[in-house]
Amino acid sequence: MSPTAEPPLVKSTLNLYVLRSAAAGALGGLLFGFDTAVIAGATRALTAEYSLSPGAVGTGACLAGVAAVFATGRHGNYLVWLLVTYIAFFAFSQGAVIWVYISEVFPNLVRAKGQGLGSFTHWIMNALISAVFPVMAVSSGSAPFVFFACMMAAQFVVVWLWYPETKGVSLEALEKRLETR
Repeated sequence: MSPTAEPPLVKSTLNLYVLRSAAAGALGGLLFGFDTAVIAGATRALTAEYSLSPGAVGTGACLAGVAAVFATGRHGNYLVWLLVTYIAFFAFSQGAVIWVYISEVFPNLVRAKGQGLGSFTHWIMNALISAVFPVMAVSSGSAPFVFFACMMAAQFVVVWLWYPETKGVSLEALEKRLETR
């Protein structure tokens, strides 16, 4: 065996590792693609069934529960379940509905610009909240959860009073309805 050649055991172990890594990557890509397709297909069905209001109530209640756990220091065993339930409510409401809503609510003449502005604003606020939240949570305990629970209550009222229902309404009919407001 030459001094630069690897022992056969190391080479076969390395090949097995590379093969397993490639297989895991391929499986992950397949599952991610399947997951994306399922989510894309399900988003429209979910938004036809659910709207922002029930999601605001569910996410608000869960956030209030999380705030109570942090404020009292008791019932920590409920924390994971409150967060999982929050994620479920978010997924079928704000997480999915907002993207469909901003694609439907703007008039045809400015729809692309409206979607761009809505998407930009959404992602800028996501970045801001992601940057500020950890600092707030460490320094103030339950305060951020109380704030966001209150924001969900405010969202419920705003959606209930001012957001037009878009389910089963053509884009042209929605545009006419919004012009008369």
